[in-house]
Amino acid sequence: MTEAMPERFTEALTGGHHNSLGRTEEVVGAVLADHGRLAELFAALDSPDQLVRMRAGDALEKVCRERPQWFEPHIELFLTEIGGIEQPSVQWHTIQILGHLRPRLDPEQRDRATALVCRYLTESDDWIVLNTAIAVLAEWAASDPALAAWLAPELDRLSHDRRRSVAKRAARVSKSLAASERGPSRRG
Repeated sequence: MTEAMPERFTEALTGGHHNSLGRTEEVVGAVLADHGRLAELFAALDSPDQLVRMRAGDALEKVCRERPQWFEPHIELFLTEIGGIEQPSVQWHTIQILGHLRPRLDPEQRDRATALVCRYLTESDDWIVLNTAIAVLAEWAASDPALAAWLAPELDRLSHDRRRSVAKRAARVSKSLAASERGPSRRG
């Protein structure tokens, strides 16, 4: 059984190396053990500390992966306030969370989530945001021909990106989308 984490999440998520997740896993365990602390984790996104916001986003994504039903009351928050946070590490976690929540979104929310992730794809210069947006949009485009049509030229543009990971993913996804549009190949 996970022991209760006595300190506030903003304290637990601060400090250490900026590329480290620090005590994020402990925070995830504390929230999974006590659903009542989910609100405290959401509140950590308001921290003035960028590192705390990044780690809070990571923890939220991990909790959402395990308990997506807990996030249904917070969908609007992701589509508005959290979706408007300009910090790349919060954006890529928001994309992942919206990916987990997609089956739970109503059609209007699904359109807004798509528009948000498309905006990230066209406006961000962060390689992780771009790679995450490509992956999630490709998954969604598999069942959305209009999104697939919009995504194709964006993938073409990004397949020439200066960052190899972005260019390779965009080219691979572009090829995969083109193949799915053609349907299964038939051999005579």
